[in-house]
Amino acid sequence: MSLMDIIENTYAQTAVYWGAPTPDGYGGNTFAAPIEVVCRWEDKEQFLGSQVGGEVTGGLMLSRSIVFVKQDVDEEGYLYLGTLADLDLDSIGYINPKEVDKAYIIKRFEKTPSMVNPTVFLRKAFLTPFLR
Repeated sequence: MSLMDIIENTYAQTAVYWGAPTPDGYGGNTFAAPIEVVCRWEDKEQFLGSQVGGEVTGGLMLSRSIVFVKQDVDEEGYLYLGTLADLDLDSIGYINPKEVDKAYIIKRFEKTPSMVNPTVFLRKAFLTPFLR
């Protein structure tokens, strides 16, 4: 069993994911319908620096959680620890993540290939503690 297999076997939680907002044509933004993703959610504060050309520069940002996911996610999207059934969805299965308590913005997404198999990736989303 590879290290990546061991890591993926710890993905025992479910989160709701909304992709990054897109312009709605009326001066605002809208999110795609939420979907459930399998994850490992760690509430762990960590300082992140801005990266430019591989160098950490300027302003540090505090991350409230690190979420390991099995699929790519968008920066500026949202994650919520729970299931769609936990949310008060409207008649078409939608809710704005900005209206969901404990839904957080994805401020950084990292995707690192396995050293053994370059087609297998470790994916991490870093969530902001205060922005909603």
